[in-house]
Amino acid sequence: MQSQNQITEKLFNNWWYLLQPFGVEQVAAEKAFTQLVTAYSSPGRYYHTLEHIDHVLNTIQTLQNQVQDLPAVQFAAWFHDVIYDAQAQNNEENSAIYAVEVLKSLTIPSHTITKTSTLILHTKYHQAQSDDFDPQVLLDADLAILGTHPLKYRQYALAIRQEYAWLPDAIYLAGRKKVLQRFLQRHRIYFTDLMFANFELSARHNLEAEIQSIEQIS
Repeated sequence: MQSQNQITEKLFNNWWYLLQPFGVEQVAAEKAFTQLVTAYSSPGRYYHTLEHIDHVLNTIQTLQNQVQDLPAVQFAAWFHDVIYDAQAQNNEENSAIYAVEVLKSLTIPSHTITKTSTLILHTKYHQAQSDDFDPQVLLDADLAILGTHPLKYRQYALAIRQEYAWLPDAIYLAGRKKVLQRFLQRHRIYFTDLMFANFELSARHNLEAEIQSIEQIS
């Protein structure tokens, strides 16, 4: 298992590599990265952390052959949860605004910034058109955790509960069950063929197992 320092170092290398083609100076890159690390390390985060960003970026890497605008997808991965308040309803919108401001300060081209913002907004409802591959890849990467090993999935579910610690059990469990059921009701959870083939069944098993545990508690 990677230490926090190892993850941070790996992520900075990833961030710097992403910015290189745009001619961003290292001082500006480091400043933006420090702000990202601060945001993803803020109190109250148990799942929406740097580890999550690392997992999303790794998954995008495996799906990059299906991506049309890889930098925009990667920027969206970096910023999609930068603003996260479990009691708010506008995290995605605020994260998109944050991304636009930071990317403008780094003089990233406007078309890449616009695409990044649009991609972040896709994570609000996790929907994408059948021929729109960039959001499909981002959303599959964001939901990759659902298809992981059952033990890791349970750790994820516990972390989400910790982020909603302000909610009483009865209210949280009822809401959580509805969210899980909505994913199960989809024709497919994963849009890309690779993720569907490798993780669809395990994701459904994990979701069903969590629903069963919720029903046993309540």
